[in-house]
Amino acid sequence: MKQVKKRSAIAKSDQWNLEAIYPDQERYEQDVQRVKERIAAFPRWRGTLGEAKNVRSFLNDQEETERLLTKVCVYAHLRMTEDMGDDWRQSLNLQATSLRTQYASASAFVDPELLSLPEATFQAILQEEALAPWRFYLEKKRSLKDHVLSDGEESVLASLGEVRRCPQNAASIYTNAELKFPHVLDSSGQAHELTNGNFVNLMRSKDRTLRQNAFRELHETYGRSSKTLAQLLMTNMKDWAVEAKLRHFTNSVEKALKPNNIPTQVFYQAIEGIHRHLPLMHRYVALKREILGYETLRYSDLYVSVGDAGSESYSFQEAVDMAKVGLAPMGKDYIEAFCQGIDAGWIDKYENVGKRAGAFSSGAYDTMPFILLNYEGSLGNVSTFVHEMGHSMHSYYTRKNQPYAYGNYSIFLAEVASTCNEKLLIHHLISTTQDPAMRIALIHQELEQIRTTVYRQLMFAEFEKITHEGIEAGNQYSAGDLDRIWMDLNRRYYGDEIFLDEALAHEWARIPHFYNDFYVYQYATGYAAASSFARMILEQGQDAADRYINCFLKAGSSKYPVDVLKDAGVDMTSPQPLEDTLSRFRELMDLLEEEVQK
Repeated sequence: MKQVKKRSAIAKSDQWNLEAIYPDQERYEQDVQRVKERIAAFPRWRGTLGEAKNVRSFLNDQEETERLLTKVCVYAHLRMTEDMGDDWRQSLNLQATSLRTQYASASAFVDPELLSLPEATFQAILQEEALAPWRFYLEKKRSLKDHVLSDGEESVLASLGEVRRCPQNAASIYTNAELKFPHVLDSSGQAHELTNGNFVNLMRSKDRTLRQNAFRELHETYGRSSKTLAQLLMTNMKDWAVEAKLRHFTNSVEKALKPNNIPTQVFYQAIEGIHRHLPLMHRYVALKREILGYETLRYSDLYVSVGDAGSESYSFQEAVDMAKVGLAPMGKDYIEAFCQGIDAGWIDKYENVGKRAGAFSSGAYDTMPFILLNYEGSLGNVSTFVHEMGHSMHSYYTRKNQPYAYGNYSIFLAEVASTCNEKLLIHHLISTTQDPAMRIALIHQELEQIRTTVYRQLMFAEFEKITHEGIEAGNQYSAGDLDRIWMDLNRRYYGDEIFLDEALAHEWARIPHFYNDFYVYQYATGYAAASSFARMILEQGQDAADRYINCFLKAGSSKYPVDVLKDAGVDMTSPQPLEDTLSRFRELMDLLEEEVQK
């Protein structure tokens, strides 16, 4: 049975280079002390923000404080994710979280003070030439004037930051470091270790018995803790709903979207749009059952590739080589920066005991991007690597070309660059493979991308919509209630051609994204936008790639996200990008049927 290694057994060359942030603990502690001193001095700005010269000095001080704080917090968080069961790493992250809360409390006066200025005074400040770099930043704040509380109220909310993050932190530590899964058997009786990190790869195994056992054991394990996890999730959602009410938003959805000036119709029309195309998903389920030759398709069969290909294993270097060729349409400069990032130590490659499951890209304005992977060599892992590098390349270009005030990008844009990379890779692989079995596997992989990134994530979004609307109406939800809602949604989305294992009812308990309220729908909108960009790059060549890099990857938050996308050539207020994506889903099914009949 394959054993997951301890962190100490992972080669340094396969770990990310966090020493590039802090070469030793002493330097980290020095910055922690500097942050504490800056936070302690921060309230000196209270009552001074009515004059342009003071606002300019304040913004410079705020930037220096936040850049240092973010650097400290990113380092501590990344260290924790290396081994979430390690007390020292947990302590490091708790210290950083406390600093973040202290800063939020110390700076809580800022928005109320700026937004309480008479309109004439505020406009006069905006016209100051020295404040031109911050003009959009300040205008954006002013647009939320009706949702900012008084100085005292903002201070109280900020001081509760650590308490309010407790449900998310507790769920993450429990599910990644403390929740233990039994070993699972394959059809020959061989035992396999089951973890959050390797679950998806087990679900892609050609061994149906292994898939079913892994699926059942993982979700039943979550089910035995579902009452606790339901309480944590509901507390997190209630916190969001309470703040939405306190800040006078219409509902929880508006609270999530309005700060970035995203019309709520974007969220609602995405769910409405997917409802119109559920028959396509039902057709896909039936087609997959037919190709696999099963009398009954089980939910635990969904992730397995069709045909005899797709289970090949690729070394990490092979994944890099595949990515370089697949992303070549992005141009020479992009590929050079891509390779330099890998060589510089952006990536933590392999699973180890206690390591956070899944994959993510992180970093701060003054650090390089960092990527956590749990790479095991599957084609899906190659795609995940390319996805996360898309995030990191987005961060790289943004931070290189924007000042700190605009040196990040909104969550609404976060999944576009990553998914565009995936689309370019899969197009290359489908168009160049000469192996009919591999071509079938690749077409299936793109179908799975749309199933998991569009259909599945919008089902997640509908789960959030139902539960948040219920909470706003005063409803209470037990674990059993959440189980029923989850199963009802799965029946609706997947139809009658599939057998839904009873253990599926507990799946909501293992989705960490639900603690970042209304994040998941953006996977679907991001996929739709990315599909449009990938198509333009492939059809129009370097001009489209340059426009994508210059107008999108380099833009950061210098404009509202919908405007950034429009500048680059995609209008997400229209349903068309999603409609085009689902049209591609239909085309791929037609293509798959043709290939398997040859």
